Amino acid sequence: MKYRKMGSLDWDVSALGFGAMRLPTKWVKDEKTGEMKNMVEEDEAIKMIRHAIDSGVNYIDTAYPYHGGESEVVVGKALKDGYREKVHLTTKLPMWMVKNAEDFDDFLNQQIERLQTKPDIYLFHGLTKDRLEKIKSLNLVEKMEQAKEKGLIKHIGFSFHDNFEVFKEIIDFYDWDCCQIQYNYLDIDYQAGTKGLEYAGSKNIAVIVMEPIRGGKLAIPERKLESKPEIKKILENSKAKRSMADFALQFVWNHAEVSVVLSGMSTMQHVIENIASANLSGANTLNDDELNTISELRKAYDKFLIVPCTSCGYCLPCPNDVSIRFVLRLLNDVAYWGESGRQRIAYFYNNMAKTQKDIELKRANGEEIEGAATLCIQCGECLDKCPQQIEIPEFMEKANEIFENGKSISDIL
Repeated sequence: MKYRKMGSLDWDVSALGFGAMRLPTKWVKDEKTGEMKNMVEEDEAIKMIRHAIDSGVNYIDTAYPYHGGESEVVVGKALKDGYREKVHLTTKLPMWMVKNAEDFDDFLNQQIERLQTKPDIYLFHGLTKDRLEKIKSLNLVEKMEQAKEKGLIKHIGFSFHDNFEVFKEIIDFYDWDCCQIQYNYLDIDYQAGTKGLEYAGSKNIAVIVMEPIRGGKLAIPERKLESKPEIKKILENSKAKRSMADFALQFVWNHAEVSVVLSGMSTMQHVIENIASANLSGANTLNDDELNTISELRKAYDKFLIVPCTSCGYCLPCPNDVSIRFVLRLLNDVAYWGESGRQRIAYFYNNMAKTQKDIELKRANGEEIEGAATLCIQCGECLDKCPQQIEIPEFMEKANEIFENGKSISDIL
């Protein structure tokens, strides 16, 4: 296993970290309700986590909502029998669920109970501009520092989902130990992007990278490459011979500012393959042929985008509470995955607020509001704000047709 500097912290971290968001699952019947539930396959998950640790992985990442709360419990069990002492453990405060300062203690105590141990790193989960304001108004940094003084946590950081300007503001707001960003060869200009990675690196802040394979999008199985001939041709013509997953992972590791790359692994084979990639990783080690292949792959993937949204957020706030960036992101995802991905993507869409009554209820409960395309009234206010000149109302209609009216993806996009 290769190890890298964890920013300004005085320990080295394995190049590969185990992300516990996509553990293996199986369908089981709930004894009380009789309903079928998708539960973590606990024994297999524990074997995978321990195999990774035995192979040199020393960083485990989980969070309050992963697998409906099961992830923290399973990780805690996996770290029994001497494994806890071999790793640095991270979990996260669910910012969208925090309504007052007292919630901080409630969540952290519950997570320590689930994990049966104290986390080394505690992150503010999924920071945005609005959640930064919540941190300020509720004095949550002070709560973090108090938890550190009590010995409940060792290091303070955040994970991030907004644009570069907001990322820079958050970085400059506090003397963070670490930050976690989405980064891969498709997302060099998305959210924090390369600029954010380099900015955090210039501050000697440890950078944890999530979504290096974009939820599997950058690792098309050999048997499915026929459906993506542009990508297959690039791989066949490349002088560099790597698997698609390895190309994606090595791209991230090639950046010296990256401390650790998280992979959400759901099979033992994923663990074995990712460890093999990590063992061959290094900063500034990719040659021109490899970098050119990655550049060509990026261009090929760009052709699958139907909405050229960079998630800059200039279209927001929407006067009707539509979460424009998220809806457009889901449209791009459904355009790429097609009907095979509809159910998984629709799950995220269906959790959004769809009526003004939903909005009012969430607002009354102090909850964050993510509005679906059904809330769009075609007012056009977003059109003047969009630097990409995207016909946003038109795409909201397309989202309605797909997610609300069950129209075929190929007929709409």
